Amino acid sequence: MTTTDSSSRGLLTLGIATMLVNLCLMLVKLITGIVGRSNALVADGIESAADVVVSLLTWLGVSYAQRPPDSKHPFGHGRMESLAGMFSGVGLMGAAFGIGFLSIRELPGPHEPPAWYTLPVLIGVVAVKWVLARTVSKEAAIRESPALEGDAVHHLSDALTSAAASVGITLALLGGERFHAADDWGALAASIIIFVNGGRIVYASLQENLDGRVDTGLESQLREKAFEVEGVLGLDKCLVRKSGPVYFAELHVEVDPLITVQAGHEIGHDVKDHLLRTLPKVGALVVHLEPFESPES
Repeated sequence: MTTTDSSSRGLLTLGIATMLVNLCLMLVKLITGIVGRSNALVADGIESAADVVVSLLTWLGVSYAQRPPDSKHPFGHGRMESLAGMFSGVGLMGAAFGIGFLSIRELPGPHEPPAWYTLPVLIGVVAVKWVLARTVSKEAAIRESPALEGDAVHHLSDALTSAAASVGITLALLGGERFHAADDWGALAASIIIFVNGGRIVYASLQENLDGRVDTGLESQLREKAFEVEGVLGLDKCLVRKSGPVYFAELHVEVDPLITVQAGHEIGHDVKDHLLRTLPKVGALVVHLEPFESPES
């Protein structure tokens, strides 16, 4: 089995596990929230329902992005990953809007205190979601994936929503009648956090789709490694863009203007081979040759 196949299977397993956990949490929160009279828990369950759909599309996008280049997509399918990340961010913002709307609608009305058992359910949800967020976040960092980062933020936001709801329920249970609305205030506060996180994910995904500047230190690594090749006298432009899990780069290498075209061609190939071999994150590299001009000339 190749490393790519192993990675794909690992992602598939993690994706299926994530969606199953989201589905279970959704059912637990909705049923407990309705029976236990907790609007915050019902709102939390609605967000989990959105998470199930968003997670499914996110993991499908990440899986599709791993496909190798073909005749119709010579640069591969990596952009599908950033598109999935954008959808994930929009899904977060939509869920936040829905939770905020439900919370505001319930604030003026009469409130019954939630049942006591809604609190331990929420504490358990926070723990599960925190573990999920950490697990997916580690995978996102390894792959530098905005889609997986978005999914990790989904889990973290869900944990924050549940934590805020648990604070509201605690106040509603212990603070008497005047604190019965704390359940809804907790859900409203969480919705604001979720909306901000969703906007951050959308911005990062847009940057990648629009070939925004990649600030990963890869540019300096490319420049440093290029000078290790004999015949490279200087470097002009170094452009880097990200597409899914891989990077594409364009490097302008300066060589002696008096050498033959064949010699310059060989230097360019040496640079390309050396960089692709030593920097595995670079999926494709274009090397342009430029005449070196001495500062003294």
